Amino acid sequence: MIEEKVLIDKAKPRGKYPHLKRAGDFIFVSGVSSRRKDGTFEGAIADEMGNVVLDIGKQTRAVLNNINDILKSSDASLDDVVDLSTFLVNINDFKGYNEAYAEFFDYGGPTRTTVAVDQLPHPLILIEIKVTAYKPL
Repeated sequence: MIEEKVLIDKAKPRGKYPHLKRAGDFIFVSGVSSRRKDGTFEGAIADEMGNVVLDIGKQTRAVLNNINDILKSSDASLDDVVDLSTFLVNINDFKGYNEAYAEFFDYGGPTRTTVAVDQLPHPLILIEIKVTAYKPL
């Protein structure tokens, strides 16, 4: 059984792909950012002068909460994640990312890969995460 879902209560994907695809007992979640349904970003604030402050901790928490919400649509949660890949625009954000990540997972959590990338699909995105979960039907 293969099932695809695009969720109406989450930010619309920026291309023609689903939020998640379930193949049997595995759930694959597309890359997720801190983007809200209204198109704004958690952890990105602009002042009246147009200066932007980006917060890796807030963005990481928002990404993981977004992923958890997406997984809930298939009766799963972050507890079911077995593999996680993180893309950071700036490797200097690794410490802040790691601190926020530790609020969601411990050593019994998923396997993990973290890489630095040149850029992500929007200049306000510091981080994108994709996961694979295992949730028997």
